Amino acid sequence: MTPSRRSALLSTAAGLAASLAQRLHAADTASKGNVNHSVCKWCYPRVPLDELCEAGKKFGLSSIELLGPADWPTVAKHGITCAMATNPTVDGLGGIPKAFNRVEHHDKLVAAYEDYIPKAAAAGLKNVICFSGNRDGLADDKGIENCAQGVKRLMSACEKNKVTLVMELLNSKVNHKDYQCDKTEWGVELCRRVGSENFKLLYDIYHMQIMEGDVIATIKKYHAYIAHYHTGGVPGRHEIDETQELHYPAIMKAIVETGYKGFVGQEFIPAREDKFASLAQGVKICDV
Repeated sequence: MTPSRRSALLSTAAGLAASLAQRLHAADTASKGNVNHSVCKWCYPRVPLDELCEAGKKFGLSSIELLGPADWPTVAKHGITCAMATNPTVDGLGGIPKAFNRVEHHDKLVAAYEDYIPKAAAAGLKNVICFSGNRDGLADDKGIENCAQGVKRLMSACEKNKVTLVMELLNSKVNHKDYQCDKTEWGVELCRRVGSENFKLLYDIYHMQIMEGDVIATIKKYHAYIAHYHTGGVPGRHEIDETQELHYPAIMKAIVETGYKGFVGQEFIPAREDKFASLAQGVKICDV
């Protein structure tokens, strides 16, 4: 290796190290207080929950989400919360493919959620996730009708326990083929039919950019029906920086301007080796 090439490589490495140090230092500073930051645990499968809690707090996180009852005490031990509890399942029901859009699933799902919701409330949690299920030939209007019928049965439990049941909007184009709650307007119509403040939507920015775009205008129009937000870079669901097509500072500014006081969960899969640096960067980008 020539001296000039060695010098160039050393200079590049030093620059990268300095950039990383700057990102981590920025993440250690107090947030602006306009956004409550969270992260989805499933994006970090090899990181122990205790480690993610400890590191995340340094980055400005106050929640680790999509956790079940076994993990709620761990986040509480670290002085943070679980902003979105995962869903209960019974006999293969309750997950993304098979859920509330089939009347024949309702009895088992309602029983499972009626047991689960008070446990979430007792742990101090405010939101529990749910799904529509896949179409499997079911017309969208009928899917709304069926979902509303099942979800309404849970509203008394939600209202009594001060818990919001939150249905996630997912894309059916790339990740979740045939999923029914794949458009914002479909979810909003379902909320209207349920008619309770204890049922709202999880607006996943990644998923809705893929399905319909027009993210900022949609958020401004339908923010009253949204209880939670998720991030993710498009395409690929990786870092939310300049490597992807969405400009998250503008999106976050629009969310804050609606008066939103809930959490924003980082739900991208880090593509870089230093996953915590990517997480710190994502939180910083969203801290507007």
